[in-house]
Amino acid sequence: MSTPVEDEAAIRALYGHLHRAMLAADTVALATLLTEDFHLVHMTGYDQARAEWLAHIDAGRMRYFSSREQRVAVRVDGDRAQLTGCNLVKADIWGARGTWPLQLDVRLIRLGGRWQMSSARASTY
Repeated sequence: MSTPVEDEAAIRALYGHLHRAMLAADTVALATLLTEDFHLVHMTGYDQARAEWLAHIDAGRMRYFSSREQRVAVRVDGDRAQLTGCNLVKADIWGARGTWPLQLDVRLIRLGGRWQMSSARASTY
């Protein structure tokens, strides 16, 4: 059984891995971080299933160029956790290119002893 400090460190590391995989367009790595039923709600309100998000990254419809972490907060409650991360993200999303102050509110669950992201909601900060 891990301690709350170890859980928080593992979740922070997972968040960093998420951004590195996004920048590398490594959808195989991304898939390992996400539950099967993961979904991402974009700033526009569009609710995108895991498979579609990964397919759009593979097809180049969503490209991430840089991500600079500003702050991260983690709250762990047993086998569930909430992460709020704020990053300056430069990307091309469906033809809209820009740098956004992106806040991701991520829900996580511990499955088989490891943390995975079950949903995320993007907004600006």
